[in-house]
Amino acid sequence: MFLSPFEWMIAKRYLWPGKGEGFIKLVAGISIGVVMLSVAMLVIVMSVMNGFRAELLDKIVGLNGHAIVQAYGGRLDNWESVLTDIRETDGVVKASPLIEQPLLVTFNGRVEAALVRGNTQADLDEFADKVVMGDMASIKPGADKVAIGARLAENIGARVGDTITVINPAGRSTPFGTVPRQVGYEIGAIFEIGLYDYDGAFIVMPIPQAQTLLLTGDTIGMIEVTTEDAERVTEIMAPVEKRLAGIAIVRTWQQINSSIFEALQVERVAMFFALSFMVLVAAFNILSSLVMLVRAKTRDIAIMRTMGAGRQSIIKIFVTTGFTVGAIGTVAGLAFGALVLTFRQPILAVISTVTGQDLWDPSIRFLTELPSKTDPWEIFGIVALALILSFLATLYPALKAANTDPVQVLRYE
Repeated sequence: MFLSPFEWMIAKRYLWPGKGEGFIKLVAGISIGVVMLSVAMLVIVMSVMNGFRAELLDKIVGLNGHAIVQAYGGRLDNWESVLTDIRETDGVVKASPLIEQPLLVTFNGRVEAALVRGNTQADLDEFADKVVMGDMASIKPGADKVAIGARLAENIGARVGDTITVINPAGRSTPFGTVPRQVGYEIGAIFEIGLYDYDGAFIVMPIPQAQTLLLTGDTIGMIEVTTEDAERVTEIMAPVEKRLAGIAIVRTWQQINSSIFEALQVERVAMFFALSFMVLVAAFNILSSLVMLVRAKTRDIAIMRTMGAGRQSIIKIFVTTGFTVGAIGTVAGLAFGALVLTFRQPILAVISTVTGQDLWDPSIRFLTELPSKTDPWEIFGIVALALILSFLATLYPALKAANTDPVQVLRYE
């Protein structure tokens, strides 16, 4: 649908009505503002939801891999051969032995629940970029040093160089009963993963120290597996699960964190559906502004018709006018949404300061910062939704204008 120079000239004049038509100008401005805000809100909310899922997945998978092979009974005796078998499986990028056990930690009279992890030296080295105090290189077999999460360090009031006591309730049996095993470790590093629950519980040490602490001998409890595609992990690990039937169970990241990610997906769809109504409201604003414009320009329309302008030309003029309003609002909404997402953390801090409320409590939100990830296809869908609704909103006023009878209008002028 191409416009002639005449049609485009009239459409541009109608985009911003002249003197004496302030109300129509106000409604047109409101229409642009509503479209802008609705598009911006959709972009911001969907980007934050995507960022939350991506950040959560990245941190969880970065720490626990895409799948965990966990032995029945908590001990995998022939773990070396199982580890070799898993590494040779198609689609497996990495497989590492892992020990994980919930215990207690105490320091200066403070006691907290902790999750002790025994990792290989290669896995320990991957914590280096997450260290906020100390040196991860000091955490090595025989050094009796451990790394702990930043929130756990805050909770027990410990710093690098302090000695904490890890308590294993399942200690040694004596004639007087089971005596809990207590082992002191120096804090060599404090790390921050970015997941509140992990930073508030993890104590990381080499596998030999964990085996000594837990009195498990040369055994491990599980194997951490990373695959070439997180979304295909179930398919990739299917042969491993079949071979280890009755020996160990394979749990993927979807199964381990199913409740979190399912809730996020439901919330994401619900938010998109709810906020889409804002775009619909914006379309109705465009419709109402065009209806008023048609009523105000009835005489002009009649004159154009008598001068030879056809119905199609009138339709083009008003469709272009309304669609341009929607397009301007959409572009402004994308720009405003991008601006808010860029400065989302300072904005959140300002709102929290003004209201006196912590709007992003890591203990509730899991992550320490508000994340964001923009999906180009979602942005395309939002833009398409806004433009399509804007176009549909112009049809009724445009047809109404095209059906204006110039004889009836000019007879009473």
